[in-house]
Amino acid sequence: MTLHVDLADLAATEAFAARFAQALQPPLVVGLVGDLGAGKTALARALIQTLAPGTRVKSPTYTLIESYELPGLQLHHLDLYRLRHPDELAELGLADLLGPRSVLLIEWPDKGGEETPPLDLALQLTRGEAEHRALDLTAFSPPGQALLDRLMR
Repeated sequence: MTLHVDLADLAATEAFAARFAQALQPPLVVGLVGDLGAGKTALARALIQTLAPGTRVKSPTYTLIESYELPGLQLHHLDLYRLRHPDELAELGLADLLGPRSVLLIEWPDKGGEETPPLDLALQLTRGEAEHRALDLTAFSPPGQALLDRLMR
C-alpha cells in the first residue's frame, strides 16, 4: 500500500515529520528516496528534532552515519550518496546498527546495493515548484504497513 502526502513548504514537511516521528516503532528500516534537493535531509532533520528537541542534527553526507540515542530507540541516519562501492557498508559496521531498538533512516538506499538491509518503508520525495514536495510512502513489510496504518488514523 502507498500513502501520498503533499508537502506545500518546509513547515508542512516539518509537520509531517512530527506525525511520522510519533508513529515510529522500532525496529524499522526506512529508505529516503529522491533526487538531489528533494528534501530527504530536511525531512530526516525534522524527524530527529521532533524526537530530540534542541539536538543539533548534522547531515551524514561526509560521515555516512550519524547516530542518536533517544528515549526508547537508537536512530541511525545514513547518507549513502558518496558511497563508492556497496562493500563499504560492511566496513562501516552497518550490521551492528540493526537491533530491536533501532530505526535506520537511509538516504540513497540503492547506492548500498545488496548490503543495504531490506526496507520496511520507502519515502519517495519529488520536487515540485518552489518549496512544494510530493511524498509517497510505500510499505514493504508488516512493520512498514503498521506504521502507514498509524499515519492514516
